[in-house]
Amino acid sequence: MGIDYTKRPAQPGGGGVSLSKVTLTKSAPTVSLTKQGATGGVLRVNLNWNSRPSGGGGLFGRREPAIDLDLACLYEFTDGRKGVIQALGNSFQTAVTGAPEATIWLDGDDRSGTNAAGENLFVNLGHAASMRRVLIFAYIYEGVPNWAAANGVVTLFPPAGPEIEVRLDEPREGARTCAIALLAPSAGDLSVHREVRYIDGTQTALDQAYGWGIRWSTGHK
Repeated sequence: MGIDYTKRPAQPGGGGVSLSKVTLTKSAPTVSLTKQGATGGVLRVNLNWNSRPSGGGGLFGRREPAIDLDLACLYEFTDGRKGVIQALGNSFQTAVTGAPEATIWLDGDDRSGTNAAGENLFVNLGHAASMRRVLIFAYIYEGVPNWAAANGVVTLFPPAGPEIEVRLDEPREGARTCAIALLAPSAGDLSVHREVRYIDGTQTALDQAYGWGIRWSTGHK
């Protein structure tokens, strides 16, 4: 892609207050990337989860089936283009009009959930002015829709400033999709807003909940 997203500046210390991580909660759901200096470079979004829930067993020692979570996002650019980045349908990357490199991309699909690195989505913040909104979400592709057992956590790694953690807590039984966080530039400021909103159904239902307006078709991976 022509961008080194593995290098991040060292974080300053100080005062007994940890600057290494910010956790978004219901009472403090928003953080400004712009105010913490992330005005360019690449934002990495990481999803990790427990693919093999413990317990269960039952009379015959059977375990719950593995949970396959997929990290994805809906995007909308200022020129009106909109779409989805996800492993389903091999929609792994997109670019703003005229850009020589990808603007948003996914590094792969961890089908087993055992990859220590999880799944990673990347957003080139150098094109933030061309983004209207980006909704980061995850969905259970295979396995019982049990978010409590999956114990998912999403961590955003900005090119500057502390890591931003969003825990997929307060799960709702039976929901297959979870809207995690919304990136929305406004008046020159790019912020991350915690959503953690569980949706019954798949991407179509998520689209309807947020009024995205994409024409969906059946996809495979």
